[in-house]
Amino acid sequence: MLSQFKQLDLILRGEKTRLDALRKGEITISIRGIGLVIIILGAITGACMGTFALLREDGPVFQQMLASAVKVPALFLLTLLITLPSLYVFNALVGSRLTLPSVVRLLIAGLAVTLAMLAAWGPIVAFFSLSTESYPFMVLLNVAVFAFSGLLGMMFVQQTLHRLTLTDDIEPLPPETSPQEPESPPPVIPRPANDGPLDMPDSRVLRGHVKLVFRLWTVVFGLVGAQMGWILRPFIGDPNRDFTWFRERDSSFFEAVFGALVNLLGG
Repeated sequence: MLSQFKQLDLILRGEKTRLDALRKGEITISIRGIGLVIIILGAITGACMGTFALLREDGPVFQQMLASAVKVPALFLLTLLITLPSLYVFNALVGSRLTLPSVVRLLIAGLAVTLAMLAAWGPIVAFFSLSTESYPFMVLLNVAVFAFSGLLGMMFVQQTLHRLTLTDDIEPLPPETSPQEPESPPPVIPRPANDGPLDMPDSRVLRGHVKLVFRLWTVVFGLVGAQMGWILRPFIGDPNRDFTWFRERDSSFFEAVFGALVNLLGG
């Protein structure tokens, strides 16, 4: 397990997405290992969201913490399953050579970045959950945290896709020198200062239509994730309702967020 979290640390530090690390045209991560990390981080995030139900007037509802801990990982994995075919097709249309397993690894890595950010926000969400009675405020706070973390995850995916397209232009490594020839020290290639996983390498940019395709897919991923969260609700637990694992399919995510904003400002 420790080795899997070390892989996550390498992803966050950009070690897995440097141009030399992507020379083979894929991200070298363990899908099973990082997938397990995603589930653990999602469970932590969900448990922190569910702490709002511990201070209900009729007593704490620990089932909400359990339900949210189960549903947050399910939210991201189901969204991945639904949007994976579209990214693969978009990726093929722009001329990328990424195979389906490579696209899966890329999205798994992007989800790992998102869940790591969400889990990092978890203690802050739990603190506000235990220090306020405003349900609309907690809804908007969690929406903001998910939106920010999801944006970082999608930025990671887009920048890594860009780096993967650049690997096609990298010249192959020179052949090994024969034993008769004197060995010369390998050239020292300085690592640029802006070599993080969200930074654009050098000054090269994607072509306009390629950026448009990936941005459209990012919007699709966000919309699917938002509606999937609405289907799997509740995650926080409305203090005016009894606990339930799922609610009826009325309204939509966007109407609920707008209603929470109106209630918060009007109250």
